[in-house]
Order: sequence, then structure tokens, then C-alpha cells
Amino acid sequence: MPDTPQPLELESAWIGADDLPVNFANAFAITIGPNAIFLNLGSQVPPAIGSEGDVERLRSLGYLPVKPIVRVAISPQGLDELIQGLQNTRKQHKRLLKALEGEGPPQ
Repeated sequence: MPDTPQPLELESAWIGADDLPVNFANAFAITIGPNAIFLNLGSQVPPAIGSEGDVERLRSLGYLPVKPIVRVAISPQGLDELIQGLQNTRKQHKRLLKALEGEGPPQ
């Protein structure tokens, strides 16, 4: 009787990630599809307002533009993993900030 193949588990290696450009994202839009969640990340720069004319121009435009950076489709399971990863990262960041402010060592 042949041996049953064992699943192969390997760590992921992010090769080339440091070569990608870094973009600041402060605008987010999420759309739900039947098999995926679409995450849109963008950058929105506050408008320069130097006069009443600038305010009127913005009012007539009716919106503030967002420069799209990336649109990602992610499975519902992938979304759960992303949420968990973001929550863990946020906790670690808060601990780091406390340590940098002299409130104790990072944990």
C-alpha cells in the first residue's frame, strides 16, 4: 500500500517587498461581492483654501478627490486573517509607542 503524502508546510518569504514603492493611504472604500471583498486604498490630500473663491470652487465640485493607490480582492477567509493581523499589529504598535514614551518595555 503506498504511503499517503504528507502535507508540506513552509513559511512564506516576502521576496522583493522592500523594492515596492510605499504610498500613504488615508482613504478607504470597501465593496462586497458574492465571492470576494474589494478593498480600495487611496490618498486624499486636504485642499488648499486661501480664499472664499476656493471654498466656492470646492462646493461647486461637490466632492474631494481621492487618488487610488490599489484595489485588492480578498476572500472572506482572507479578510478574517487580515483583520486578525491588523488587530495584532495595532496592539504591538501601541506597546512600542508606550515603550518609546518611557512607560515600560515593549511586550
